Amino acid sequence: MSTFLLEIVTPERKVYAEQVSMVIVKGVEGELGILPNHIPLVTPLKIAPVTIKKDRKEQVIAVNGGFIEVRKDKVVILAESAELPADIDIERAQAAKQRAEQRLSGKRDEFDFRRAEMSLQRAINRLDAKHRV
Repeated sequence: MSTFLLEIVTPERKVYAEQVSMVIVKGVEGELGILPNHIPLVTPLKIAPVTIKKDRKEQVIAVNGGFIEVRKDKVVILAESAELPADIDIERAQAAKQRAEQRLSGKRDEFDFRRAEMSLQRAINRLDAKHRV
């Protein structure tokens, strides 16, 4: 089975770098499945888990926005932040979700509302990635 190199990089570190057979991401235009020899592409990503298929197994990584760049033999995800399920503290993620929900229920200006909404999306993404393991 043919593979390609997948790298997931944040401003702080390289989170993932391995040969994979497929990667599934949620772009702003919808879900994308990338297989070897995919056409070159650059698109923004939503806050959503990235599914990686390798050796007939699936792995999920919580990716909080960014871009995906598809090249001939390599795919790079430049993420604002990314976490492997083993690195996710479920209690911290649940607490962040509750804080964001409380801020959303209060009356705030549009900027505060958007920040709370993004915090909620990140917390849900982390919980989703952790529960898929």
